[in-house]
Amino acid sequence: MKNTVLSAFMLILSVMAYAQKNKKVDVLTLGTFHFTFPNLDVQQIAKGNQIDVFETKYQKEINDIIKKLEQFKPTIIVIERQPEQQLKIDSLYNEYIKGNYQLGRDEDQQIGFRLAKRLHLKKLYCVDEWGNFNSNIEPIISGKDSLEAKKFETFFVNDPDIKKKFSLKQVFKQKGILSELIQINDEVNIKKSLGNYLIGLFKYESKNNDFFGVDFETGRWFNRNLKIFRNIQRIETKPTDKILVIYGSGHLQSIELLF
Repeated sequence: MKNTVLSAFMLILSVMAYAQKNKKVDVLTLGTFHFTFPNLDVQQIAKGNQIDVFETKYQKEINDIIKKLEQFKPTIIVIERQPEQQLKIDSLYNEYIKGNYQLGRDEDQQIGFRLAKRLHLKKLYCVDEWGNFNSNIEPIISGKDSLEAKKFETFFVNDPDIKKKFSLKQVFKQKGILSELIQINDEVNIKKSLGNYLIGLFKYESKNNDFFGVDFETGRWFNRNLKIFRNIQRIETKPTDKILVIYGSGHLQSIELLF
């Protein structure tokens, strides 16, 4: 009887230990537009439609957003910067904590640095990556096959699916940053945006019934987001940790599927 009770108790302890060890870490994703408006994405923002986040009204709004995010109590903050920039980001953040650095315009600093400082975090994690193209695509992208590159560029310029692409009307200038963030983080809008990567260039064929477009988008986008996710996985965590991912909103439709 004693052995049976002891065995049962040990089994319960083992199950509890397994559950604790395999407990999922809480993750909150915050999709953003790029506060610096680098216009490196497909959707371009004209100069007259951009905002200056240094303006007093936007600074107040950013502080309000940070207070809302603070309620999640993240212990780890992830930003859209490449690991090669980690030392630079660490240095800037440390100087900011000491009061020796004035924040830049980008969302990594305006939201990430401020929130991390309020929560007394030691660092922010740089996890961004670029995708890899396979041997069919690389020669065209690298310019070694100029004829095929020209064909591909012509298709891009004259994209037959351009009217099918899902896009939101930016509201940050009319309604503010918070309204824009609410809009681009809406679950329905995130799902709809995935379709943009399954039309247009995705359907391009160099030869009849080949998979040139599929290979291109696989390398350019899906491979990239899988690598970003892998970098997040590599962060050493405890079951009690909470991760906040601050990233360009276009990445959410791929990254959110993985958490």
